[in-house]
Amino acid sequence: MIVNWKAAVTGAIAICMHSTLLAQEVTGNPVASDAELKRVQDRFAFTEGPVADEQGNLYFTDLGNSRIHKLTTDGRLSVVRENTNRANGLAFDDEGRLIACEGGAKRVTAMSPDGSITVLADSYRGKPLNSPNDLWIDDQGGIYFTDPNYGDPANLTQDGEHVYYLPPNGGELRRVVSDMSKPNGIIGTPDNKHIYIADTALQKVFIFDVQEDGSLGPKKDFVDSGSDGLTLDEKGNLYTTWREGVAIYNSAGEQIELIEISPMPTNVAFAGKDHQTLYITARPSVYSIEMAVKGQR
Repeated sequence: MIVNWKAAVTGAIAICMHSTLLAQEVTGNPVASDAELKRVQDRFAFTEGPVADEQGNLYFTDLGNSRIHKLTTDGRLSVVRENTNRANGLAFDDEGRLIACEGGAKRVTAMSPDGSITVLADSYRGKPLNSPNDLWIDDQGGIYFTDPNYGDPANLTQDGEHVYYLPPNGGELRRVVSDMSKPNGIIGTPDNKHIYIADTALQKVFIFDVQEDGSLGPKKDFVDSGSDGLTLDEKGNLYTTWREGVAIYNSAGEQIELIEISPMPTNVAFAGKDHQTLYITARPSVYSIEMAVKGQR
């Protein structure tokens, strides 16, 4: 049984179906029994790229205003970077650097704690990247990122829309997926054995086996649904963001929950002091909902 949670644009709306969720708790519903969907921040241009630091503070991008924001665990909002070249997906590496997909500048960068910016990747085989969108860092420090093209077709500077892998310690950029239409959200499992990648054009989520050298095996269908951003919880459930809201699938690809939200969400991440609060970026706003599970670490 799926319980739907809905938030309207015009205010923070919480729909609590306590008794139903209590009954579902026995079967492992990932949403907390007393959960309320809340709009915690708004009035942005276009929110994306949520990620948590070790303390559980949330970082997210505002593409339209080219900013990266930080929302602390006690609710304080600040700007940590201006002029981000329409940065989208974010991730922290083991050095505490904030890695960003700067779609407007066709590059992937690292921002050190002192604010200095290092370009990690901006071309493949001598040609500029299209528009790096989202990324995932493996346990060795290698970076997988998607490189679709949105908007003007003239911005397509590669021979298609692909997925790349930047090996740790400054290795040469490698193309690891070349048979997708528009790769977007990406997330890997904690054991580094599998990677999920969303194809927004085909409206599918694929799963790939990760090889020892960082390459990926053939894509396999996982979910017949579109998605923008992706994340995983500690139980291995996959979270997708699409028109209806945030859908949650178990490791067998079965939908076990739907968190309805409007406008259409763009991305999702666990944050908070215990990494048990799910944050959802949805165009001008950021929402949160308490979960019965933690995010993968």
